[in-house]
Amino acid sequence: MDYQKLAELLFPNVTETPADVEAKFPPRNLPEGAKVTRFAPSPTGFVHFGGLFPSTIGERLAHQSGGVFYLRIEDTDAKREVDGAAEGLIRTLAHYGVCFDEGAVIGENGKICDKGIYGPYKQSQRGPIYHVFAKQLVSQGKAYPVFTTKEELEALNAVDKKAEIKAKDWHEDQTEQREKMLAARNITIDEVEANLAEGNPFVLRLLADGDPEKKTPFTDLVKGKLEIPENDEDFVLLKSDGIPTYHFAHAVDDHLMGTTHVIRGEEWLPSLSKHIMLFRYLGFKLPKYLHIAQIMRLDENGNKKKLSKRDMGANMDDYSRMGYAPACVCEYIMTLLNSNYEEWHAQNADKPYTDFPFNIKKMSVSGCLFDFNKLNDVSKNVISRMSAKEVTEQVTAWALQFDPEFGEKLARDPAFTESIFAIGRGGKKPRKDLATWADAKPYMGFFFDGKQEDAYPHDFDRADIKAALEKFLATFDIADDMNTWFEKIKAIAREIGYADDMKAYKASPEEYRGSIADVSMFLRVAVTGKMNAPDLYTVMQILGKCNTVCRIESMIERLD
Repeated sequence: MDYQKLAELLFPNVTETPADVEAKFPPRNLPEGAKVTRFAPSPTGFVHFGGLFPSTIGERLAHQSGGVFYLRIEDTDAKREVDGAAEGLIRTLAHYGVCFDEGAVIGENGKICDKGIYGPYKQSQRGPIYHVFAKQLVSQGKAYPVFTTKEELEALNAVDKKAEIKAKDWHEDQTEQREKMLAARNITIDEVEANLAEGNPFVLRLLADGDPEKKTPFTDLVKGKLEIPENDEDFVLLKSDGIPTYHFAHAVDDHLMGTTHVIRGEEWLPSLSKHIMLFRYLGFKLPKYLHIAQIMRLDENGNKKKLSKRDMGANMDDYSRMGYAPACVCEYIMTLLNSNYEEWHAQNADKPYTDFPFNIKKMSVSGCLFDFNKLNDVSKNVISRMSAKEVTEQVTAWALQFDPEFGEKLARDPAFTESIFAIGRGGKKPRKDLATWADAKPYMGFFFDGKQEDAYPHDFDRADIKAALEKFLATFDIADDMNTWFEKIKAIAREIGYADDMKAYKASPEEYRGSIADVSMFLRVAVTGKMNAPDLYTVMQILGKCNTVCRIESMIERLD
């Protein structure tokens, strides 16, 4: 076979050489040890939680090492592409602190454009580049065409391929495919010319030289030392429309863009032998690979299952709707990525998660378990460390989008709203009432709604409740400091036969009608309509005398 002639027949319009192409993509000038990572999604829908996972790893590895993190859009499958998905992906990742140094970005017109000299960053625009390297492989006898006549193509399109595969014995089908593959290798120049003259399309396949009985040692940065069976499959490089497969495109792009570390799901491990072979054929240095475990969840029976796109928590848009602050989600991801994150954070409580020294060696090999309860715990801790101003701004912005009526109340008087969120904030043991911004309304909505529910402590005598409330109003002074205010409540407790000291009550509960805790609870329900609420003294100070008195009087009326 005259491979050079074959290459010219298949790619007559390709005049550039690989050296010409590489001259357009100079080596990156970066400090020693700097990592170049990428996130390379297909724009086929919403951003999955499993997508935020590898993108966070890539961002951390690059930026902690003084390297580059870029976005490449792998949009070669036009049938699966969703309009606007790429733009939505960029905005969603930015919302969660994943920002790119270069690559595909959103321009002023709201459309995708390139930032950086290693583009185009959309694979659909890089077709001529792939063809240069495809032509080189053909000229070296490392790739060959497989033609399909128009009649064969029509017959293939009429077949239900899934049903056909199910109907066959898989071993026999595999044997049959291998025989066809070996036969196709023997194509002649005359046959190529005849097919081209007929206008028959071809796919380009790699001519594999591997022996599956032999194994190649390989070190994955997450999985550790592996032994990979050599590849003997002549896999497709270019489809019949000239568009590359993932295998071919990612090898060419990662080489030209200077990628040093590839982070991807462990489902790509079976394809690793193909990629090792392809990089060797092309003469490229193989990047380091991190094959990360899948995100798991527990089903109703307590069994681990892959977090599918239909599960709650899979779609990153769900988190915005549910009111999770981006910082909370990001910190939760760090707890999944590195087993020592929580220990570090306990010692560095005032530092952002971005200061954490992310370590590949601390990543889980077996898989991470997604858990909403753990997310909520992390979220409460993160929000408790925020300032009242931060909470006010973020809750208000969320509510204006997802609960406009409540959002308008919060936005009406930001200083008033901030004073509410300041309750119990700061100090060594801050309050942890909020896991999401959606929790704000049930937590502090009573400040904005003077109409209390018809609720009172049913386990107590109405006369006791009414007496306690009336006595409180008789001595209430909004100017009292906390100690004076509490002493008055203790006095009320004694007057109605309730213990003013919890130790005394616990020692001899039979001697009292109740305790000072009960009296405080009567007041709390009257003022807030809730059995549990923030510090009652502070609540009354924020509401003011008029509102406080009106609410207590309203409770007394309901008791009557």
